Amino acid sequence: MSDHLPYAHDVRGSGPVLLVIPGGAGHPMGLEAVTARLAERFTVVTYDPLGLSRGPLDEPAGDQQVEAWSDNAHRLLEAVLPDGESAYVFGTSSGGIVALDLLARHPERLRRVVAHEPPTVEVLPDAARQRAMVGEVDEICRTEGVGPAMARLNAGLEYRTWTPPTPSPRLAGMDTGTDTPMGIFLAHVLRPFATHTPDLDTLKRLSSRLTLGAGRDSRHQLPHRTAVLLAEHSGADLVEFPGGHLGCLEHPVEFADLLALTLTRPGPAES
Repeated sequence: MSDHLPYAHDVRGSGPVLLVIPGGAGHPMGLEAVTARLAERFTVVTYDPLGLSRGPLDEPAGDQQVEAWSDNAHRLLEAVLPDGESAYVFGTSSGGIVALDLLARHPERLRRVVAHEPPTVEVLPDAARQRAMVGEVDEICRTEGVGPAMARLNAGLEYRTWTPPTPSPRLAGMDTGTDTPMGIFLAHVLRPFATHTPDLDTLKRLSSRLTLGAGRDSRHQLPHRTAVLLAEHSGADLVEFPGGHLGCLEHPVEFADLLALTLTRPGPAES
């Protein structure tokens, strides 16, 4: 880990550089098995944009921005890439949204990008409805806490009817838990990331370097739909990965092997 960089990262393995951008609030918890498998073929650089793996934050997180995470990912790559080499990138969920922005705005040293189920609701036909759902999750997290907000989000992602529970008086004045990784995601990452509009015109021009990933167990759920529509709108390939939205945690070896194959397979020459 390089102390001069203002964000945490971990490096393991050898071979071409593969930048891994976690989902949620960027905490890499749970990714150990998949990154260990990938490290057999790549120099895996796991990006932790808020430094949550180092422990609790010294200051409140505040609302996060896709472009800030993307710019810092670019700076990280510039710091770790050997001269003349380019990197592979894998991002999942909110990390997939960052990966798309990184490719669109900083493509110079990227070989291929796989964005797994980036939940960009702006590409959906019912974007206004889903934008409202995300805003409701944000508000519930801030006022009622992480558990109720997560329940609302899961219902929205699975297109289940949501009936708000009767408010509990005991929640008034209690800690909402928004300083935890999940709380930071729900209160400060989900809304600005899910409502971020990707640069589809630029991604179309770079489609030979982009693959969208979708979970075979998350068909008919919101993140799967966004992956399919992003592939259609950008002209990028779509690959179905094992498991659902958390497939890289559920089936780390199978997921990693397919990811390595997807990243390194020959593609059309860049125009």
